[in-house]
Amino acid sequence: MSANATSNTSRELLATRLGFLLLSAGCAIGLGNIWRFPYISGRYGGLVFLGAYLFFLLSVGLPIMIMEFSIGRAAKKNMGKAFQVLKSENKLWHRFGVIAYVAPILLMMFYIPVTSWLVAYCYHMATGALTSLSPDQVGAFFGGVISNPADIYMWSLFVLFVCFGVCAMGLQKGVERVVKYLMIGLLLLLVILAANSLSLSGAKEGMEFYLAPDLQRAKEAGIWNLINDAMTQAFFTASIGVGNMIAFGSYFKRERSLTGEASFILGLDTFVALMAGVIIFPACFTFGIEPNAGPPLIFITLPNVFNAMTGGYFWGLLFFIFMALAAITTVIAVLECIISYSIDTWGWTRKKSLLVNFALFLFLVVPCILGFSSWSHIQPLGAGTNILDLEDFILSNNMLPIGCLVILFFCTTRYGWGFDNFIEEANTGTGMKFPRYIRFYLAYILPVFVFIVFVQGYFRFF
Repeated sequence: MSANATSNTSRELLATRLGFLLLSAGCAIGLGNIWRFPYISGRYGGLVFLGAYLFFLLSVGLPIMIMEFSIGRAAKKNMGKAFQVLKSENKLWHRFGVIAYVAPILLMMFYIPVTSWLVAYCYHMATGALTSLSPDQVGAFFGGVISNPADIYMWSLFVLFVCFGVCAMGLQKGVERVVKYLMIGLLLLLVILAANSLSLSGAKEGMEFYLAPDLQRAKEAGIWNLINDAMTQAFFTASIGVGNMIAFGSYFKRERSLTGEASFILGLDTFVALMAGVIIFPACFTFGIEPNAGPPLIFITLPNVFNAMTGGYFWGLLFFIFMALAAITTVIAVLECIISYSIDTWGWTRKKSLLVNFALFLFLVVPCILGFSSWSHIQPLGAGTNILDLEDFILSNNMLPIGCLVILFFCTTRYGWGFDNFIEEANTGTGMKFPRYIRFYLAYILPVFVFIVFVQGYFRFF
């Protein structure tokens, strides 16, 4: 089926190009790359890591994102139905569409509770509960927050009501409009927080550690580790492989070609990740606190930084509002993909999809929440792991790379949609064009990169 075959299919579209760009970016800009990217960039020699990351972002993340947008825009359907529309005669492809429902649900099972941590911290920062605590007390405070299932469930319900409420307002009046304002607010807070950090006395040392090229540090950390982490970071930050970008592509008009749009989205995603480091490292170096990775950096290290900083109450509150906005925009965007799947694949109304999926999440967030309290004895991936780790492993190390391989083969082989149809759709409209001459790379080399990410994910755990 040609790329133009479904161009006239009736479907609600996003009202503006900016709405499409910010909604897609809001899905891609997540907590993982904000709190993980700065740490691994500093660990692997600053600019040395950044160069490797950008290489893999352009060579791995960008082409697959363009493919997802192309599939969605051509079919005017979510991934669950798009394969059927574009390759109706080959039912093997149709079975993979379920990834677009199962994977986002799995993501939200742990992402909503983590978002609730951030919302809870906004409240605690606003009430001043963290400002008088010692460093040891801050760590204990975080442990107390996440090990209180009743409170975290309450905050998760708040996140669910807010985000499903936005989706209930509709695509243009709700999701597009609200995410647009949230993203603008997020970017404004990002600039304000970065400007404040750059005014601190440790800004020079912090920025040198973060971005100056340091080959010795990269060698000490391991060149293969650097390459693997750069590839993995570029792979996961693009939010590809699970059909989210297919859903957003299905809402996008055909006036613009897709290479430039995908490049802008990944550029914005990288800008936010970079600026997160600008916020974190000058502050840590100013107050002599060693930055570490993951939740401890956000919930333990940085509150100690804010407690030592003049005006720390104000800056700490702004920071957690920024983090909460980043998380909530992702939740809204992913929930819209889940709703889109239900509407396209099962023929549900938006109201039915909202009600059924909301009821589903009332139960599905519970295992992750209890994994830090009464179910903490469950360590599915070995000592020190929890239910969140298992959910993340199934999604990140299995469903995402498998989904990417499916999309690659669907767009590059004659057994799928085919390269010519993909190119026709990707290059329809004004703007940057996708080059035909890299077909061999897409069909035979890029799948190897994706397979390496898949295999390496198992090496990391086992």
